[in-house]
Amino acid sequence: MYDAFQLAADFLEPMKSAARVGTAGLAGPWSMFGSTPMGRNLSAAYQVASRTGLTHSRPDFEIDSVLCGNQDVAVIEEVALTLPFGTLLHFKKPTSLPQPRVIVVAPLSGHFATLLRSTVKTLLADHDVYITDWTNARDVSLDQGEFSFDAYVDYLIRFMQHLGEGTHLVAVCQPCVQTLVATAIMAENDDPAQPRSITLMAGPIDTRVNPTKVNDLAKSKPMSWFEKNLIAKVPARFAGAGRRVYPGFLQLTAFVSMNPQRHFKAHQDLFQALVDGDTAKADTTKKFYDEYFAVLDLAAEFYLETVRLVFQEHTLPLGALTFRGRKVDLSAIRKTMLFTVEGERDDICAVGQTLAAHDLTTGLRPYRKRHHLQPGVGHYGVFSGRKWEGQIYPQVRNLILSSE
Repeated sequence: MYDAFQLAADFLEPMKSAARVGTAGLAGPWSMFGSTPMGRNLSAAYQVASRTGLTHSRPDFEIDSVLCGNQDVAVIEEVALTLPFGTLLHFKKPTSLPQPRVIVVAPLSGHFATLLRSTVKTLLADHDVYITDWTNARDVSLDQGEFSFDAYVDYLIRFMQHLGEGTHLVAVCQPCVQTLVATAIMAENDDPAQPRSITLMAGPIDTRVNPTKVNDLAKSKPMSWFEKNLIAKVPARFAGAGRRVYPGFLQLTAFVSMNPQRHFKAHQDLFQALVDGDTAKADTTKKFYDEYFAVLDLAAEFYLETVRLVFQEHTLPLGALTFRGRKVDLSAIRKTMLFTVEGERDDICAVGQTLAAHDLTTGLRPYRKRHHLQPGVGHYGVFSGRKWEGQIYPQVRNLILSSE
């Protein structure tokens, strides 16, 4: 399956290269034809054609500066800790006053951590921000071993221990489960590095609540079907040759198939914007799809365990989840503030699924728990866009400040 995909991708490259050459030719100062109606249509067609297909390379975060108070300060990306399957990346900036330290826990679900670029940039104004920058599994050699559900939790614990006491976690989507688990394990161990607060945003804590199409799909087939139909081996040409993965292109296909008309119309609109010379509108669409079509592969064991434990067996809300053979006890969480955020129109992680964390963390007193339901937003609107910046983020910031 993976070899067939890669063959198709290679086959498209000459066409895409020719389209790029055509675009450059029509845009050149020597081409009068490019400014005619027919030329603009042809140029737009070339540009859309040149963007056909996916990439497995992580885009840049492109966060060079951020406004802190009334001052625009430089931001430098630094590696805080590198592990085989992920890096703890630090967005370092000069500040006169210490700011709360926040790790943004990025999902490992087929896209790179750069999908949270907007989340990071908003947080940077008032916080010292890090992010879990996950590595494309097809780039990790077999001698590095496997990366399982438990390994993800291990990585979160190691990242927090590396930074030491006083860290806050902001988890987006899928890793809300692992974030709760890591916090519970550290609480049981009375680890001084356990987070001061955790913000869980649109995460599948209990997918029995208001199940979505995504949830239904995960339960519609036995695990043997997922193993047989969705797992492939990385081709020989890559560093992770032979590694069993859930390919990112399959995950993206699943996302697109949920609303294909929307994506088709977006590209129609892109074509028209290019014809009309509406550069701002075209650039916005291009930027979104540059990110959306950049995919990474997931280690097969992580993907299969996530489907089974979170979406099929509901082990966390049923109290049956274990970590390294040890039962996870969420009631052990007593010192950490909990904030959950949901979007009213979320069709990936429905209303109530993240809120379920409040009933499970029985060791937390009520004043340590807060919840926010954001009207009028879908899944991505919870952590990006105007309502995230203007209505959700201020509450996240206040929660972090109150737990400092």
